[in-house]
Amino acid sequence: MKAQNSIPTATPVRRELTDDQVNSILLSQVFGRLACTDGSKPYIVPITYAYDGKYIYGQTNEGTKLVMMRKNPSVCFEVDRMTDMKNWKSVIIYGQFEELDGENAEEARTKFFGRLFPLTTRNSIHAFQHETAYEPDDTMRIKKVMFRIKIEEITGRFEKP
Repeated sequence: MKAQNSIPTATPVRRELTDDQVNSILLSQVFGRLACTDGSKPYIVPITYAYDGKYIYGQTNEGTKLVMMRKNPSVCFEVDRMTDMKNWKSVIIYGQFEELDGENAEEARTKFFGRLFPLTTRNSIHAFQHETAYEPDDTMRIKKVMFRIKIEEITGRFEKP
């Protein structure tokens, strides 16, 4: 019996990301996964976020994750960028949940929507295309609770052939 020809494949290399690469990923993405626990069971949920170099900012309504984070503020946050199964980058952040109110919440909301709003609007509502500026209604996008994750530790890995 004749042996089949096989296509040689490169062995993927796993390495740590540099600080600049970690920042690039966190600044280029707006979707991550937030993990928390109440002490007896883990919970992970996708969220949109903004990053400013010191904090991850998010918003939420009352629910499971907020109850858990209030009970145990130690959280984990993950962001990844994947090209294919052998070409990916992943950042994991360990930190502390901080619920914000008053002026801190408004500053966080400004950072959050300043980062996300340009990505969620169509070009048809931009003022430079109209005689009068259109003000979009964001009441459905604004959630009641603003929070941030104070970053304590960041790790980043990648795999590439």
